[in-house]
Amino acid sequence: MVPPLAVLGFLAAVLPLVATPGASLALLVRRVTEGGRGQALPVILGTVTGLYVHAALAVAGLSALVMHSSQAFTVVKAVGAAYLIGLGIWTWHSATAPARARTRRPRPPVRSDSAYVQALLANVLNPKAASIYLTLVPQFIEADRSFDGQILTLATAHALLIGLWLLVWTVLVQRISRTLHRPRVKRAVARGTAVVLVALGLRAATA
Repeated sequence: MVPPLAVLGFLAAVLPLVATPGASLALLVRRVTEGGRGQALPVILGTVTGLYVHAALAVAGLSALVMHSSQAFTVVKAVGAAYLIGLGIWTWHSATAPARARTRRPRPPVRSDSAYVQALLANVLNPKAASIYLTLVPQFIEADRSFDGQILTLATAHALLIGLWLLVWTVLVQRISRTLHRPRVKRAVARGTAVVLVALGLRAATA
């Protein structure tokens, strides 16, 4: 186990990264706006699952291989950037679809499983998320204790922090849900989400 002070230190170090708007928050705002607060859970679960994937890779040493191989790192970064850009383009297209096309046939319900997968992939394909477990985590573990257990403890603390952060945003979005459910506002939110996703993808591709 990791000493409590070490866990607190890790959370303090990772908090600015959690609070920085990213793909998970963009997806959460759009999903909650369109499908209600029930859509927050799959986004949070997908994001948390992604954290545990990075933790597992760190334990296995696979993340270190990616980070130390320029070619492997470039591939991961390119795939992640392409996914974010593609998701952003799809989001923009769905928001700007002709009104007639939307009125002729009922819009299919928002699927929770797709929200989970989107959040999971957005996190797993983010090299910067992997770098947390290769740069920050080693600073808060001790060599004479269980390596696997310490990483799992820090990953769980990280997951709880980001889950709480996204829950806070869910409440905020719900508080203004009436405004957000207006057609023009929903289109604006979707377009804003699309811009954020594309910008994050371009940033990941050029970083």
